[in-house]
Amino acid sequence: MKTQSRKTSIIFASSLLVLAVTVSQSNLVAATPKIEKTLSIESGRKSGILLDHSNGDDWPAYGRTYGEQHFSPLRQVNDRNVRRLGLSWYMDLGVGNPATIPIEVDGVLYFSMGLSIVHAVDAATGALLWKYDPKVAKYAGKKLRAAWGIRGIAYWNGKIYTGTQDGRLIALDTKTGEMLWSTLTVEPGDGRYITGAPRVFDGKIIIGHGGADTSNARGYVTTYDAETGNQLWRFFLVPGNPEKGFEDKAQEMAAKTWTGEWWKYGGGGAAWNSFTYDQDTDTILVGTGNGSPWNQKIRSPGGGDNLFLSSIIALDASSGEYKWHYQINPGETWDYNATMDMALAELKIGGRLRKVVITAPKNGFFYVIDRITGELISAEKFTKVTWANKINLVTGRPEEVEGARFPDGNSFELWPSFKGGHSWMPMAFSPDTGLAYIPKLMHGAIYSDKDIDIENWVRTPGNITETGVSITADLEDPLHNTSSLIAWNPITQKPSWEVKTPGSWNGGVLATGGNLVFQGQIGGTFSAYAADSGQQLWQFPAQAAVIAAPITYLVGSKQYITVLVGIGSTAGVFNDADIDYHTQRRRVLTFALDGEVNLPALPLRDSGRRPLSPDPTYKSDEALSSQGGTVYHTYCFTCHGPQAISGGTAPDLRYSGIVQSNNVFERVVRDGLLRSNGMPNFEELSDADLNALRQYLRSRSAELRANRN
Repeated sequence: MKTQSRKTSIIFASSLLVLAVTVSQSNLVAATPKIEKTLSIESGRKSGILLDHSNGDDWPAYGRTYGEQHFSPLRQVNDRNVRRLGLSWYMDLGVGNPATIPIEVDGVLYFSMGLSIVHAVDAATGALLWKYDPKVAKYAGKKLRAAWGIRGIAYWNGKIYTGTQDGRLIALDTKTGEMLWSTLTVEPGDGRYITGAPRVFDGKIIIGHGGADTSNARGYVTTYDAETGNQLWRFFLVPGNPEKGFEDKAQEMAAKTWTGEWWKYGGGGAAWNSFTYDQDTDTILVGTGNGSPWNQKIRSPGGGDNLFLSSIIALDASSGEYKWHYQINPGETWDYNATMDMALAELKIGGRLRKVVITAPKNGFFYVIDRITGELISAEKFTKVTWANKINLVTGRPEEVEGARFPDGNSFELWPSFKGGHSWMPMAFSPDTGLAYIPKLMHGAIYSDKDIDIENWVRTPGNITETGVSITADLEDPLHNTSSLIAWNPITQKPSWEVKTPGSWNGGVLATGGNLVFQGQIGGTFSAYAADSGQQLWQFPAQAAVIAAPITYLVGSKQYITVLVGIGSTAGVFNDADIDYHTQRRRVLTFALDGEVNLPALPLRDSGRRPLSPDPTYKSDEALSSQGGTVYHTYCFTCHGPQAISGGTAPDLRYSGIVQSNNVFERVVRDGLLRSNGMPNFEELSDADLNALRQYLRSRSAELRANRN
């Protein structure tokens, strides 16, 4: 057996891991007193650019405008001169998840990386203006186990907004970085956390949360006054216990699609990523997540659609009142989120112009939906799909393949897997070409619940991703663990072009009016393609994986393209790249025509290999190592990687000297010595657990050392 190859074979057993959150946040208040500010005419004008699709001077929101197209009309940099693109400036960043999307307003670049550390930088020079640290590690407790930090921020009327992993929503003054208000959007000690970008619309700010994979979470979204932080409305995404009554008629309707005592498991449906505002109808579109737990047989044993899991929900933006929904996966049971980005567009379909929302969720189908009524217009496969033959356009429902729900203890080879045909890395839509550009993933897995005790299943405190499903992902299919950039025509529902990208993950996408599409690759390059043909026109050696989506903006008379580089998030766990958490570059890279800045040369490594610490006292003990492997894959692998082989999101523990000292190992793992660095502690682990875990990690290091010799 090849013990050191980077495998993606993972097993999510029913007891595979985390999180009963019992964090005390008594020193966090629900809403701190607001600081009165006088809004300038200029800041009000800048808020209006969220509505203006024709003005590409700034990039004031996650997807640039309310429409979330990740498209800019700027064309100073175009398909004829992009070969002149060069590095204008770069900024080195500290340790932390850099897979985040910046925004830019009035010549200032803002971004929040790692544990929501917000930076304000001169967008033309890279000079740091201010930095704000919300001290997430101090408050997050066990929520540090659930994720790796924030993916984006928001802007409105002279304020920057960021969420935090402990569940706060914070408003900062754009000029000084001073905190204006902070509100706790979740309950102290619950399993909810924030990793997604908040969205601002019409003086309101909306945020959801994660947690359906890690706790008994009942999903909801909450809208606050963008000036004061006062809560305006909340909408629950799955119904609660009927005996306690329903918050609104939509919850009563949804409850009829559930069976059993689903509320004991929370139900899930967390809206952890995508929101899109339609100003034409004053509607906020919410993309909802998977069930909690994943396996429907546990949470809703009699079946049912389980509304509003894996759905797009349209809510009145002013009141939060339900308007309509379209469910992507009725009775979701595979971790098929509908939380991937949703872009607004106007498409000529059937001889008439239709206002639509388009999305490419995890399940592998590309959807075109009427955003006024919620009617499904079309849906086709954009990647390999085995769970359904097609989406029935009359009923709007998928025609599932027999056996896809792994009945009677049988297994099923599912494509796409839990990684999805498209994950959170944003796609882009160009109104110039009429094409959507999707960072496509190809990954399959074997699903089964043969070894799961369905009737007696309960969450085990401390487990990270406890799903109720056993999953193995070590397949021989040549498409497995591959990726590409695909240009998709939403009218014909066919690909226009497709470019293979290296590795099993690729980066988010930017499209521009210069007939260009920009995307980064996990192999360490940043590329530009012709938007109409897919021809690669330019490439830059970024010296680090590029997962985040780039943005573009104008300062003075010059167009800049900016992207954060460095591996992070899930992309740094389930990938085949050899990326060192400690030495990888995390940077902001900004480009312009005729830029002449060079990155420092990378230091040479001995045959490209990292140094291994000697371990002279190590003695083999296969039985103890096997026990430690179980502990590791219960508590550690979702950050440090399967089989203790890290893809860069967290340190590769085979190289760590910490495992050689029992005392230091205990202080780090159980006592929280490195909590300030984002390393959570696991106080529930016994001495025997720690001893076995340490033995497993030392054995993995010894295997690597032997293979080298």
